[in-house]
Amino acid sequence: MTRVPEERSSGEGSPAEGWSSTSVVSGGSRGLGLATVERLLARGDRVATFSRRGSKGLEDLSARHPGRLLHRHVDAADPVALRRFVAEAGEAFGRIDHCVANAAVATEGVLATMSDADIAGMLAVNLQGAIVLVRECVRVFLARPAAPAGAGRATGAPSVVVVSSVVAARGSPGLAVYAATKAGLEGFARSLARELGPRGIRVNALAPGFLETELSATLPEQDRARIVRRTPLGRLGTPADVVGAIDFLTGPGAAFLTGTTLTIDGGGAT
Repeated sequence: MTRVPEERSSGEGSPAEGWSSTSVVSGGSRGLGLATVERLLARGDRVATFSRRGSKGLEDLSARHPGRLLHRHVDAADPVALRRFVAEAGEAFGRIDHCVANAAVATEGVLATMSDADIAGMLAVNLQGAIVLVRECVRVFLARPAAPAGAGRATGAPSVVVVSSVVAARGSPGLAVYAATKAGLEGFARSLARELGPRGIRVNALAPGFLETELSATLPEQDRARIVRRTPLGRLGTPADVVGAIDFLTGPGAAFLTGTTLTIDGGGAT
């Protein structure tokens, strides 16, 4: 499924002057990724997203936003495919402004019985895949002319958001490898923020709590009940609870925010 714009804008003007952001989102066919694509399209962005499979939700969004959504079937564990995807997105829309590294896989199981293939799969998608995607987008950011001094708030400086998880900081039985990949992303974001800050590029991590998605649907009922009991707001989160933070982190309101991890978990960390 591909929609490309009839016209391209390569200027540095603000949205009020006819300029709109282009955002790259990984894992955009369902769950938090799909909700993120929908939110960014609604604010006026052009969005390039990929996933291993399509979805009815993406088809509906493409019909509602003709010319502003590009979707490709890409395996996040394939660095060559990721490079091609980012290159195609830049060519289709003329620019890339924001990168949201959201794609992830989770295989539950105690470490002692986990297979090499399951460990490698999570490392390849959750950590390596996110790093490669961000690298390719950052190369695009760095290749474009620097914005005039003080223009970051007006134009929306380039930004990166990596989607972590509360288990990176708190841990969870059966999710040790998954937690390791997410903790790695948070360290990656902190260091990259220092590396890219002088170029006006912001990098942040987002750590949602347990959400009502396909990823959490396999949790045993007793585990779900335990999580709800420990959450002050008394429920699991939803993608709708999180996308506002992604909107904020990729927008001008977060112009002085970088190198941080924003936790959205209904108060579970308290």
